[in-house]
Amino acid sequence: MPILSSAVGSETGPYEKELTTRHALAYAAGLGETASIYFDDARAGGIVSHPMIVMPLEWPVSRDLRELPTFGANAAERRRVVHAEQDTELFAPIRPETRVICKGRLVAAKRIKPGTMTISRLTLESNDGTPLSTSYSTAIYRGVELQGDDNIEDQPPDWPEQSIKGHSTETVVQIPRELPHIYTECTNLWNPIHTERKVALAAGLPDIILHGTCTLAIALKELIAARQNCGSTKLKRFTGRFSSMVIPGSSIRVRHTTMSEGSEFEVVNVDGELAISRGRAIFGD
Repeated sequence: MPILSSAVGSETGPYEKELTTRHALAYAAGLGETASIYFDDARAGGIVSHPMIVMPLEWPVSRDLRELPTFGANAAERRRVVHAEQDTELFAPIRPETRVICKGRLVAAKRIKPGTMTISRLTLESNDGTPLSTSYSTAIYRGVELQGDDNIEDQPPDWPEQSIKGHSTETVVQIPRELPHIYTECTNLWNPIHTERKVALAAGLPDIILHGTCTLAIALKELIAARQNCGSTKLKRFTGRFSSMVIPGSSIRVRHTTMSEGSEFEVVNVDGELAISRGRAIFGD
């Protein structure tokens, strides 16, 4: 059955999860991040979680939005979903031993050439009400129809205009064959197309593929490293469109240009295709 445009406005949550030190350290390890701010819980002031930890915290709410009876698609159609784009604004560093509350709302459903596009707004806050992040997660359901008119209640806010402050930089990053397995287990983000070659081949893929969120996290790592005296706690917003596959055991090229308030970036896979396009990041004080 088709996705129902009347599902826009549906909500899931609040879900509450304690972000433990173990969870924060494992997420950093899954990305190969050993900087003391993520990895040395004995440091003065403690550690903060990697900014991309919003992904596993958002995942249960994002998953359950499309499993609501009001959504309309059946199980086979829901499996045709691909995470197409992520736009996240960060309001405060997420520290271990915080009880994090996540809420989700379906805010858009629209016909596009490949099928149906949906946008979910996902919010994280601490249990004392402190806002932590807001994400707009765009998904595409390939070959799935939309019943009813296009319905757009909300969408990501516009990005500010920025002037170029630096030349384009390119960094080559090797992607170990085992990285999807490590990332899966350290983040608890599991889909067998990332780890089981038999499943990936049956799905029509050429091999197992790296998670798009892992590719995005690697790109952000390069952006943060390129900005002197600008650590991860100053990252205020980031976005990227997941455009092509990254095959583990190959390499990627992270290209980025320094802007007045942040960076523009893209990730190119070994075949010269854009794995992440339309990447942007904003840094603050």
